[in-house]
Amino acid sequence: MMNSTTSRPLILVTGATGYVGGRLVPRLLEKGYRVRCMVRNAVHIKGKGWKGIEVMTGDVLEYSSLLPALQGVDTAYYLVHSMESGEEGFEERDLYAAQNFGRAAQEAGVRRIIYLGGLGRDDDELSPHLRSRHEVGEQLRSWNVAVTEFRAGVIIGKGSASYDLVRYLTDRIPVLISPRWVSTLTQPIAIDDVLRYLEECLEISETENRILEIGGRDIMSYGQMMLTYAKVRGLQRWLVPVPVLTPRLSSWWVKLVTPLPVSVARPLIDGLKNQVIVEDPSARSLFDFTPMGYEEAVRLALRSAETGNRKPARSIPAQEDRRGCNLLYALLFGSDR
Repeated sequence: MMNSTTSRPLILVTGATGYVGGRLVPRLLEKGYRVRCMVRNAVHIKGKGWKGIEVMTGDVLEYSSLLPALQGVDTAYYLVHSMESGEEGFEERDLYAAQNFGRAAQEAGVRRIIYLGGLGRDDDELSPHLRSRHEVGEQLRSWNVAVTEFRAGVIIGKGSASYDLVRYLTDRIPVLISPRWVSTLTQPIAIDDVLRYLEECLEISETENRILEIGGRDIMSYGQMMLTYAKVRGLQRWLVPVPVLTPRLSSWWVKLVTPLPVSVARPLIDGLKNQVIVEDPSARSLFDFTPMGYEEAVRLALRSAETGNRKPARSIPAQEDRRGCNLLYALLFGSDR
């Protein structure tokens, strides 16, 4: 804990009401950092119970609103993503937003930007979602500000869209109709480990101007993720491979059995064709901890849900199973145009 108030750097957290940002802010406060949260609407941050924070209104799509929020900031966390709004055209908006933010950070004299992006090899045919994540990092690096870009795959934790996709499908469907993407390899990482990387990099100068790939201990397929989740929950589940289930049909399948909107599910599912594993182990040598495995991360996420008075999703009754499967098969073998 830093004792001198004047020595505490001012940290800006964008996306402070989002999944990652909302969990990062209290950790930074516990470490004694001065924290400023930038939000589009200050009302959304009320009730968080965060003491001692500064709140500034700003929108990454409006350049003029960024300069006041970035004044006096040492390090800025860039944790915003247009896809979460469920609107089309997120790639263009994200690139424009990153351009605005990098330019404003340079003008305001910000020393460093810490950005959380996505894994995936640049020489692969990346999905629009993953390609956008990489392009945002490139845009931020084009300005005269040090950038640390973390690249992660599926984040395991209550409220993560990718984790919720696995959770809802496994909880609600006993026989999982599995398209080709369930065999794609990924390296899931617990939200607690992501937050630890984001927080501890502030004190590790070697992480500046680096792209750091981060993942949990286990490399596994999406199918294995579903079956392991089922094992932890004490559920019996089966995977039935069906090669004709396209991304578009998969997204409508998700719509049938989960509360995730198609506009969010489709970009996520499009990205499931890309292998997302850590190929550069540099982060493990820079940080003095070992990320947890997938099963441990799932157990932690389930405990967190129980602590928050949110029970894990129930398995649906047999009659609902049959009704859902009838709809699923109608989609599966219907037209994908």
